[in-house]
Amino acid sequence: MPVEKWSEQVSVARLGDDPQFTDDLQTLQDEMEQRGINAVLDFSSVHFINSSNIARLLRLRKRAVSSELKLILCSISTQLWGTFLTTGLDKVFEFRENVPTALATLQISTNQ
Repeated sequence: MPVEKWSEQVSVARLGDDPQFTDDLQTLQDEMEQRGINAVLDFSSVHFINSSNIARLLRLRKRAVSSELKLILCSISTQLWGTFLTTGLDKVFEFRENVPTALATLQISTNQ
């Protein structure tokens, strides 16, 4: 299952290219709204993103911020990182190197 419940407060979405990308983000958005969970988006299997994917990510971030939830993106390839830099989204989202680091960041922030 691409969206995994890691704990009561955190889900990890292991994203892939479209159409899985779109479906997984919708599933994650539903979980965030219903359960009020923080999320880690694992991009290790994503090879490209398009404008529709970026719009979905921004909507997900907006919902997370309005609900005071954390959203962390990780395992971004060099090619995808270029897209985030070019669009200025590197300043909008929180990034970590990999899933364990992202989970540790969430653990630390929820314990403060």
